[in-house]
Amino acid sequence: MKSAIVTGATGMIGSQVVKLLLEKGVNVTAIVRPMSEKMRNLEAFKVSSSDNKNYGKLNIVECSLWELPSLRDKLGWEHDTLFHFGWGYTFGTGRNDAPKQEENIRAAIDAVHLAYEAGCKTFVGAGSQAEFGFTESKLTDSLPKDPVTGYGIAKLAACKLTQLECRNLGMKHNWGRILSCYGPGDNDYTMVMAAVRSMLKGERMQFTPAEQVWDYIYAEDCAKAFIAIAESGVDRKAYTIGSGEPRLMKEYIYAIRDAIDPSLEVGIGEREYNDNQVMHLVADISELVNDTGYKPSTTFEEGIRKTVEWAKANP
Repeated sequence: MKSAIVTGATGMIGSQVVKLLLEKGVNVTAIVRPMSEKMRNLEAFKVSSSDNKNYGKLNIVECSLWELPSLRDKLGWEHDTLFHFGWGYTFGTGRNDAPKQEENIRAAIDAVHLAYEAGCKTFVGAGSQAEFGFTESKLTDSLPKDPVTGYGIAKLAACKLTQLECRNLGMKHNWGRILSCYGPGDNDYTMVMAAVRSMLKGERMQFTPAEQVWDYIYAEDCAKAFIAIAESGVDRKAYTIGSGEPRLMKEYIYAIRDAIDPSLEVGIGEREYNDNQVMHLVADISELVNDTGYKPSTTFEEGIRKTVEWAKANP
């Protein structure tokens, strides 16, 4: 890979992909939402890129996800891979708003056409565990999909339709379904970052009984998985991205507490589970490992220490 396009480039995973690609000497066009408050993350990469001759070049392009067709013939250089992380309405009422999720499907298809016109041979899209719905099985693409949210339905539709468009255009297509991801740049509304923020203030946070069996992956490891998929993934395959090492939710919570202050009290069992709580969320990463050679390398304890340090520096 010599040159890549990354949509959603200021997000937690997208920004890590940009960073890792630049360090590999890959030139990157980062497509970001106009006036994004996270633009400073990419600006720091741009300074590093200009100071180090071994880094790739970074070109930051401001463009709404809904206006990707306007970028045709405006990206500056030839590209070979497009990573599509951009997605709107990921939380709140928009998550189950059909017309809004339809916009995301349209944008994903627009991203395929942008990739083709920019000379890309490979399209890699970011999916979600929400595409599966409820299941007690380890998540792998061979499982039946029965999404129960508008977000999950739209992600699955985007997977299938972008695959169809890539086939029609003669491009390689891959899809990475992300389980629970955490790390620097995480949104404050996630369980991990909400717990980190609260515990850093010395607050006693209330949790559910936390008996869920979940699979968290560190953001940098997740980004490495997407790059491995782009480079070595089998055409038209969708890969599940997780650590492959599930734990009880309460174990994650105690690990967060221990990284901040082992003496803090945590209110395990003081809240009820949410309606339709997902109790089993575990990745089968065997195909990802076999096809690409990729393996996660960051333990939750190591990753959460780095996440806490980032949160301290970014209050």
